[in-house]
Amino acid sequence: MIPRVALVRARPVLAALFAIAAAFAPAAAQLPAAPAPQAQLVPAAAPVQTGASALAQDAAVYAAQNHVSLDEAAYRLRAQEETVAATDRLQLLYKDRLAGIAIEHHPEYRIVVLLTGTQPVEDEAIVAGGRTVPVTFHTGAVATRRQIVAAITRHQAEIRALVPHPPGMGADPRTGELVVMVNGADADRLGAGTLKNRIAAIAGVPVRLRLLGRDADMSMDVGGGSRVVGVNPADGRYYACTTGFVVTDGARSGIVTAAHCPDSMSYVDRERHATPLDFAGQWGWGYQDVQVMVSPEPLRPLFYADTAKTEARPVTRWRNRTSTRAGDVVCHRGETTGYSCSQVELVDFAPAGDLCGGACQPTWVTATGPTCKGGDSGAPVFNGTVAFGIVKGASYRGDGGCIFYYYMSTDYLPPGWLLAYGADGVTAP
Repeated sequence: MIPRVALVRARPVLAALFAIAAAFAPAAAQLPAAPAPQAQLVPAAAPVQTGASALAQDAAVYAAQNHVSLDEAAYRLRAQEETVAATDRLQLLYKDRLAGIAIEHHPEYRIVVLLTGTQPVEDEAIVAGGRTVPVTFHTGAVATRRQIVAAITRHQAEIRALVPHPPGMGADPRTGELVVMVNGADADRLGAGTLKNRIAAIAGVPVRLRLLGRDADMSMDVGGGSRVVGVNPADGRYYACTTGFVVTDGARSGIVTAAHCPDSMSYVDRERHATPLDFAGQWGWGYQDVQVMVSPEPLRPLFYADTAKTEARPVTRWRNRTSTRAGDVVCHRGETTGYSCSQVELVDFAPAGDLCGGACQPTWVTATGPTCKGGDSGAPVFNGTVAFGIVKGASYRGDGGCIFYYYMSTDYLPPGWLLAYGADGVTAP
């Protein structure tokens, strides 16, 4: 197993484009010195979880985090998927008034829809998970979700120019505000109230500052992990990343990871057998951070979810970003942190800095901490057997604790490449 090692910078060109550091050190001795038997990205003998067992694993984490019974947790995760079509319908029905949709977990599990204007809307209920899920409508929001996202797109450069450390920003679906994540020292220097008013005057929508602390790492960086490794010819060092989901172009099987990984990589399994992967391409601009590596053999459409990599999960479906709600439970499995679950916070997020070949678009999704760390880049984000995306970066406190991480939705897989899913790897339409 490849140990976690010191941070070094990734390829100079990609580092300039994405400002992302990779989590490796020179480690020639850590790779097989001579050809070894071919590895499989998921060993043929690995047990494959059923949908029920995958749900049970995630539900156990949810139950512990939210202090509910295991049966209640399983019901809520079933309801999470079964309410998607209904909330998609509500988005269309109230598109001219919609400020946001969010899942609330306390004091009860319910869906909250925030609308502009004062005309009331009668509450309703959705049958899901074998029960009814309440839907509560709140009115009085000043700006719609579309207006806030448009403000980010149009005024991001002006807002960034106000402070020394470029902030991250997103549309908060719970409050109908533009939330701007600023370094605490910047807020102290300018005055939080003054800074908020200046941003509001520029954006033309309600603004809330989120102070990440004076010592917060605003780089939004997550470096590479391990298991897929390659050499950067520019410096001769080994670099590694976490693999995401299996994809196909109809003729070839590939695995996705983050775009800042080396072009030439090999998958290293638990027995340290290496399988060379062919570089198919990388896409890393305003809304993408993804690379496809092609396997010489067809890949089973599975991914590891547990920390120890003892069981694999199939992908049975995927979640569009526009159908994702604040409060949705998502899990990820990174090479550094292993398996953990938390909740979606923002669905329209533009990361700080120039991590996307320049400023990032508000198309990224954030998930709350406390579990993320350098080494999780490229990791799969999922719930049960539903694919949500792959990890791009994170923000950390001064003590290294995870504030939040953010991921690229599977909506933005590169053209021609589709998620492989099901027992036989049938591709998504």
